[in-house]
Amino acid sequence: MNFAAVEKPPVPTRLRQFAELPGPRAIPVFGNLLQIESTRLHLQLEQWCEEFGTIFKLQLGKRRVVVVGDHELIATALRDRPDGFRRTTKLEEVWTEMGLLGGLFGAHGDTWRRQRRMVMAAFDPGHVRRYFPSLQQVAKRLAARWQLAAQSDRAIDLQADLMRYTVDTIAGLAFGAEVNTLQSDEDVIQKHLNQIFPAVFRRIFAPLPTWRYVPSAADRQLKRSVAAVNAAVDVFVAEARARLQADPSRRLHPDNLLEAMLVAADEPGSGMDDKQVAGNVLIMLLAGEDTTANTLAWMIHLLWRHPAALARAAEEVRRVCADPTAPTLDEVAQLDYIDACINETMRLKPVAPQNAMQALRDTTLGDVHIPQGLVVIGVMRRDATSERHVPRAAAFEPERWLSDGGPAQQGSAVKRISMPFGAGPRICPGRYLALLEMKVAMTTLLGRFEITAVATPDGKEPRELLQLAMAPVGLSMRLAPRA
Repeated sequence: MNFAAVEKPPVPTRLRQFAELPGPRAIPVFGNLLQIESTRLHLQLEQWCEEFGTIFKLQLGKRRVVVVGDHELIATALRDRPDGFRRTTKLEEVWTEMGLLGGLFGAHGDTWRRQRRMVMAAFDPGHVRRYFPSLQQVAKRLAARWQLAAQSDRAIDLQADLMRYTVDTIAGLAFGAEVNTLQSDEDVIQKHLNQIFPAVFRRIFAPLPTWRYVPSAADRQLKRSVAAVNAAVDVFVAEARARLQADPSRRLHPDNLLEAMLVAADEPGSGMDDKQVAGNVLIMLLAGEDTTANTLAWMIHLLWRHPAALARAAEEVRRVCADPTAPTLDEVAQLDYIDACINETMRLKPVAPQNAMQALRDTTLGDVHIPQGLVVIGVMRRDATSERHVPRAAAFEPERWLSDGGPAQQGSAVKRISMPFGAGPRICPGRYLALLEMKVAMTTLLGRFEITAVATPDGKEPRELLQLAMAPVGLSMRLAPRA
């Protein structure tokens, strides 16, 4: 099979309408809503793709949804943002009702364009390189925490520790704030952050908005958590403003992402204010915690299941990094096999296995008419793990991402199919920072320790839990200090 190009189907002479599409049987009023299991929705959508084809329909109460499992059609929709598609109005409704500040994640139209310029200025690779010493300090705290666990042969709650690592990293790099959850169990910010994404996702797919009329204890706690996080974000912004005022030279060389955003927001004609900056701070906290930590947890699990890959990754870290306790930025950039492991993990276990968007105008996807207002959900993993597009698709083979990993055209083809950071104008602005965080964490792990076990309580494969981001359930790790 030629992986370099896939023949495009002919342009259809007649477009199919929503009512003509196949899909699971719906019931009156609720449609398919009662069939949805939100924590495993991605698996349901993948299964329905096999049953009903690459384009099918769902009726979620009054909301009509077209599900797309073809990577080329998904990429077409992603590239048509922000003018052709936006985040869904349901997400915006839930987000606003919860009292969360808006940011680039949910913005659209001209608001998105203004915020994008500000955020991209903050995520400029030159800025991120200046923040690298802060990332090194967080990695040392992670190593110290794991050293204590290794000395006592204590099982490490893998996802929880990696969440601490990402929260501390984001707080330091993004906001210049000293948040140290790795060396303290007083993880107040993390405790509140962990409530938000799962609640947003549950409410998007809830058959009835019971929290409005009979709020549960969890609903009341969520309200307190949102207030606490918003208050913390306001403090971050106020402190950054004070630093810029006290030392104007910071405007030329911001010490963190927040300061860089404030400088960009202060530019004439930016259209940005501190409230919009604060909304993007919140997005960084939420998205930066879950996505990076979950990818790292999945990668460690996959490496443990593939000893040859684990040995090659460890050998690369120990060969390239003269001091694994403090790798340099140049050394991290040379970790090609670690980079390949990250990409292969994101292909098999994407933390965003689906992408929902809403049409801003009448358009088409394949042979289907998409009217304005219709929701489209892209099933991101389907083609990336299909033998129709990727050889040995179910296997964990990081080599496929290297130039010497097989047929020359395979790597470039897989990159087009696997879109873990999205595609088009709205591709994730924090992808460079996320990859850097992951490489430094793996340098800390493989350079200083030997992994002696990665397991789940029942000894089976970790369950995929979807709560806006897709996480492994129950992974623990045991370490021994490296000789």
